[in-house]
Amino acid sequence: MEAPVLEALARYHERGALPFTPPGHKQGRGADPEVVKVVGEEVFRADLLAFGGLDDRLGSGRVLERAEELMADAVRAEHTFFSTCGSSLSVKAAMLAVAGPHETLLVGRDAHKSVVSGLIMSGVRPVWVEPEWDGARHIAHPPSAASFERAFDAHPEARGALVTSPTPYGSCADLAGIAEICHRRGRPLIVDEAWGAHLPFCVQLPSWAMDAGADVCVTSIHKMGSGLEQGSVFHLRGDLIDPAVLKSRADLLGTTSPSVLLCAGMDGWRRQMALNGEELLGAALRRAHAVREEIGAVDGLHVDGRADYVGPGLAADFDPFPVVIDLTELAVSGYRAADWLREHHDLNAHLADHRRISTQLTHADDPSTTGPLLTALRDLVGHADDLRPAPEVAVPAPGGLRMEQSCLPRGAYFGSVEDLPLARAAGRVAAEMVTPYPPGIPAVLPGEVLRQPVLDYLRTGVRAGMNLPDAADPGLDTIRVLVEGTGAD
Repeated sequence: MEAPVLEALARYHERGALPFTPPGHKQGRGADPEVVKVVGEEVFRADLLAFGGLDDRLGSGRVLERAEELMADAVRAEHTFFSTCGSSLSVKAAMLAVAGPHETLLVGRDAHKSVVSGLIMSGVRPVWVEPEWDGARHIAHPPSAASFERAFDAHPEARGALVTSPTPYGSCADLAGIAEICHRRGRPLIVDEAWGAHLPFCVQLPSWAMDAGADVCVTSIHKMGSGLEQGSVFHLRGDLIDPAVLKSRADLLGTTSPSVLLCAGMDGWRRQMALNGEELLGAALRRAHAVREEIGAVDGLHVDGRADYVGPGLAADFDPFPVVIDLTELAVSGYRAADWLREHHDLNAHLADHRRISTQLTHADDPSTTGPLLTALRDLVGHADDLRPAPEVAVPAPGGLRMEQSCLPRGAYFGSVEDLPLARAAGRVAAEMVTPYPPGIPAVLPGEVLRQPVLDYLRTGVRAGMNLPDAADPGLDTIRVLVEGTGAD
């Protein structure tokens, strides 16, 4: 099976092509030797111009175009576009292909911060659709189809809908139901499926967005696939969005210097999955189920599973690869547990919150990785006394989490702002995103009227170890708000 980018890269090296173009390191000849020692020569050899290097200046060889066509074929899409700027760009391009300035888009409130960034840049007017909130476990699942139905009924002018599925915790939306609701109105559905690159390649996994009827699907190849960081694709099906418009929106936002290295990673991953995905992912699923059972057998550890996430008022389906471990019984915070695992076992958990860590598995894991994971977790339990008491985080009830959107995110973000002590901020309009990261879902959006329960949650969260990298003051002694009497859509 062909891999156009990889094959063109091999031909480039076989020809001994001589570049008088960027990048300036000239196939690594000018690279700092100390850098080469760390990252290797092949990184530089694979770093060349896509047009005027890998392909000719006119793209006559259709190298990237052919790689995108093969990706679309592999996942049963009609069109696929590569992005080397991550899904943070891809989801913005998808949004802008559906709605323009001052037009309305239905958006799940559990969206990633990149979606909010797209709203700020575009001036699209969001109508927030509330997630399904599990108050007992303090975790959000994707909004239900019924919630999108109600939002469309209240806002028939909406140009389409955007939902995130799977979530970083592995819970999945009723995509078929949401797609049906959109299409009944002639509106497209965008799915931010950044965590679902593996879904099209194994029948035992939840349905992926295109098979469920979505119009645009955004996928991060680097998250659950074998691509390199920032490698992303977005897929298109149906006739509700013009592929030329979607491509134009991506061109508006993207780089004119796409990384051949990242494209090669995506091209090779597609071939790997097309040839062996069912086998690789089937084996990985069996491994994930076994690891889940072994972790769950450790006293004090609970592994969140289908029974915890799927059902009325919860998620519609479940991806078992994010192995989410609840530490409530151990009386240890996820923040401290994650830090302890890194310090004492050089083991990096993906997510950490006030009561959980997530140890993400993929087809790349085997006993050489899962064995040390189990050893580290058992050791964590043995040292739990050192990590107690868990710092208190004032997690609000579901009703306390939501705040009124008094103006568009764009108007608040670009308005006249001031930094106000947190103790005086309740009732003021936020002018920045405040986002616990990872997973990167904002707790505060520009334009929202700040409420004390959310401020208390963030204040106690920071003291407990929460990371807020996008706040003007990450320590949250102050928060950025609109100057009173200012701000416009």
